[in-house]
Amino acid sequence: MKVLNEKIGNDYAMYHADCVEGVSGLPDESVGFSVFSPPFASLYTYSNSDRDMGNSKDDGAFDIHFQFLIKELYRVLKAGRLVSFHCMNLPTSKAHHGFIGIRDFRGDLIRMFEKEGFIFHSEVCIWKDPVTAMQRTKALGLLHKTIRNDSSMSRQGIPDYLVTMRKPGKNPEPIAHTHEDFPVELWQQYASPVWMDINPTDTLAFREARDEEDERHICPLQLQVIERALKLWSNPGDVVLSPFGGIGSEGYVSLQMGRKFIGFELKESYWKVACKNLEAARTSMGDLFDVAA
Repeated sequence: MKVLNEKIGNDYAMYHADCVEGVSGLPDESVGFSVFSPPFASLYTYSNSDRDMGNSKDDGAFDIHFQFLIKELYRVLKAGRLVSFHCMNLPTSKAHHGFIGIRDFRGDLIRMFEKEGFIFHSEVCIWKDPVTAMQRTKALGLLHKTIRNDSSMSRQGIPDYLVTMRKPGKNPEPIAHTHEDFPVELWQQYASPVWMDINPTDTLAFREARDEEDERHICPLQLQVIERALKLWSNPGDVVLSPFGGIGSEGYVSLQMGRKFIGFELKESYWKVACKNLEAARTSMGDLFDVAA
């Protein structure tokens, strides 16, 4: 694979590289779990690189590009294991789409994974404060004045989702929990179809001190979400993969929970911050085997 730069530490490897090329260099069935937040089609632009999926010219271009990654994820994931992706449905606009509405981005992603052979395993809806969303986006459907003018244009806020897809086959290493490790009350909390208690500010960008010159990551995934996914669907010592490593959120939690981590990030400024965060979170476990050799 073509790597622009890399950092190999105790139980982690963080590559400054294109994720499709990077994941294609990993061995078959070498990953125990994958969790990540993909670019939200063309909602945010992270860079001007043609390799950046967030820089797609339209939704169709994103879908074609992302499908290449899904194919590689299926190959490197162990049989019976899981991929969890964090997403939201996307608002449309008159300027870009010709109408005001919502695109079923979550459903599009699920169908793309199913096309490659994945099974739709589960999903959880993550509550978001509509007032905060209104203040940040000024979306017409969330404004109180829309109720007074024409409530046919009013709508609810758009939640986040953690969608989990399963590779067919028998899991070679069952993920088993003791009652002490996973009491009934905790399982009931995790099994709820809606997580109302995720703190939106519990992200690496808030938790970790950063230099003034560090570039702000637009939407880092909440650490609580990553922690719950890892506890449910991975074993200690498993290799966790994030093809969109960002500032290292998934790797940070993975290392703290005794997992190994492989991450790819195309944007150099994010990759540098991720390397700092992963080194800060590294455990005393042995060096990560060179799965990318």
